[in-house]
Formats: sequence, structure tokens, C-alpha cells
Amino acid sequence: MQLGFVSAILPERSLEQVFEAARGIGYECVELMCWPPSAAERRYAGVTHVDVNRLGPGEVDRIRSLAADSGVAISGLGYYPNPLAADAAEARLAAEHVGTVIRAAARLGVGRMNTFIGRDHTRSVDDNWPRFLETWRPLVRLAEDEGVRIGIENCPMSFTRDEWPGGKNLATSPRIWRRMFADIASPALGLNYDPSHMVWQCMDPVRPLVEFADRIVHVHAKDVRVDRDRLDDVGILATPLEYHVPKLPGLGDVPWGRFFATLGEIGYRGPVCVEVEDRAYEDSLASRHAALVQSHDFLRGFLARRDGRAT
Repeated sequence: MQLGFVSAILPERSLEQVFEAARGIGYECVELMCWPPSAAERRYAGVTHVDVNRLGPGEVDRIRSLAADSGVAISGLGYYPNPLAADAAEARLAAEHVGTVIRAAARLGVGRMNTFIGRDHTRSVDDNWPRFLETWRPLVRLAEDEGVRIGIENCPMSFTRDEWPGGKNLATSPRIWRRMFADIASPALGLNYDPSHMVWQCMDPVRPLVEFADRIVHVHAKDVRVDRDRLDDVGILATPLEYHVPKLPGLGDVPWGRFFATLGEIGYRGPVCVEVEDRAYEDSLASRHAALVQSHDFLRGFLARRDGRAT
């Protein structure tokens, strides 16, 4: 396994500086954000470290050289919109850009792109299903043709009023994943697995690793702390941020020892990328850098260094 981080936490830093930060801390890889350059509509969105719409041969060579010179690999290209949005124009643009990111991953020799399935949050899973198949079958065929695997993150995206009640991502539970992989039975479609999203849904974050071992193409390392007193007060039907808070790895309720033991046992040898969404570390660039250092130092105890050196 390779330890990395998600570049969204460094939106004001250049691509060169992202690689420098990763190398300086001791990370082995980084997931690079590929949003179309624009104003962000939510936190951690709208970050562009690779502009896939301007990825000419010269830029491909430059990015590859930056990675090679720093000794830091690109774990995947990330873009997390809503390709099944109720607004048809929004959904179309999101799906088109997913396709562009898939092609960019192939050109860069990365082999992975990470995203959301999307969802019309006002409709049920069953009612969203025909649009899921219509949108994602051609995207998965494209990924197959390009030799890229798609990692779907398992975040429900149901945190804010405009995402309530259904959330804006279908791929939230093992039952839905089984249906998803049965209806689009391609190894190009997999999971970007984040254990924290299982914890606050009151689900075992380790158990799915065994059943879906061959579908895990990328892993996010984020922790979460569930406030049990608050949950007793508001109940699980409240908006999730009323009873849980994202934390750095080691500061929440994810059982990291059992998690990494199981990842090793199922033969996972891919990237594990820290996703910093802990508000206690967001007041400055220095605090966010410190969060990356702290997360690295905690997780390194579970992962051997790629170069074999002592931790």
C-alpha cells in the first residue's frame, strides 16, 4: 500500500507545491483534484490541480516529470460532482467532465479516476436507477477502452439542506453496491472506499472490505467522531452533521488497526490517501499542513514505507 493525501486540502498551492509538500512530509502519492476551474459551490469542491481541459502533450510531460522528480506518484485523478442531478444541464456537464477526467487519467498513465455516482436527492434509489444505468454504462465503457478504473466514493452527500433527504450519491451501502456491480458488471467500475462514511451511518466499516475486495481501487483515510449524546437527542433521521464530525485519522471512531489488518488480508496493495476535512485544522495553510503531517505520522504506523526504510 502507498500512503498519500487528497490535494483538495491545498487549494491555494500550485501543483509543484503539492508535490513538494507530499515529498517533504513523506507521502508516497497524492490524489489530484481535477474540477473545471470555477467558483466552488461547497467545501472541498472546485479545486483544480490538473486542468484536464488543457492537457496537451507538453502538460502531460510536465506533470509526469513533476511526479518522477519528486518521487511522489499520482494515486488517481479526483472529481466529485453530481452526474445524476435533477437539473439536466448540470448532470450533463458533470458526466461529460467525468469522461474528460477518465481520458486524462489514461494520458497521464495513472489508471484511476475517483468520483461520485450522483443522485437526484428528491427521488428514491429505485427511481434514480434508470438514469444511473443510462449515464454510467457509457462512462464505464469509456473507462474500459482507456484502461482506467473508476473509484466511486461511498459518501451519501446528505449534509446540507440542498442535499436532503436522499443525498446526492447513490453508492452508499453494500446492498446498493451489489446491485450496481450486478447491473454494470465491469471490473472498470469499483470503489474509492472511505471507512468514515460507514461509521456515521452506524455500519461496520471493515466488514465490506472482504466482500468487495476485488472492487476496491482506491482508499480514503478519514476519521469521524459520532457524538452519541447528540445522536440520542436528535436521532439518525436528523441531518448527519447534527451528530457527527469528520476528524483526522486517529481522532475518531474508525478502528484503524482492524481496518488495515483486513486491507492486508484481502490483498489490497493500492493507495490510501488522507482526506482532511477536520474543521479544527482549517484556520490556516499552516494548520492544514500540520494536519497532513499528523495524519501521516499516525497512519505510517500501519503501513510499511514503499522504499523499505524504517519509519
